[in-house]
Amino acid sequence: MNHKELQVELARRLGITQKAVVPLLEATASAVVDSLQENTSLSLSGLGILEVRKKQNRVLVNPVSKQKMVIPPKLSLTFKVSSAFKNKLKNLPARGK
Repeated sequence: MNHKELQVELARRLGITQKAVVPLLEATASAVVDSLQENTSLSLSGLGILEVRKKQNRVLVNPVSKQKMVIPPKLSLTFKVSSAFKNKLKNLPARGK
C-alpha cells in the first residue's frame, strides 16, 4: 500500500474526503516524529513499539587495502510488532508473489 492508497482507504473508512485525510496523516506523522525526538520509544496499541536505539561505533576493514575505518555511532529506528498483531497475521491466508 502506498501513500495514495492509504489516503483512499482512510477516507472510505472514516467517511470523509481524501483532502480531509491529508492533514490527519501529516499531523499523525508529525506527532510520531515529535514523540520519538522527546522519548526513546512510542507504543502503538495493538500494533507494536517504535524505538530509537543508539548503535555503537564500529571498526570497518577495507578488504583490498586492509585500511581500518571507524564508523561513528548513529541513531536507528526499530519496530517491534506486538504479539496480538503477530497472531492476527498468522491467521491470514498465505499470499505468494
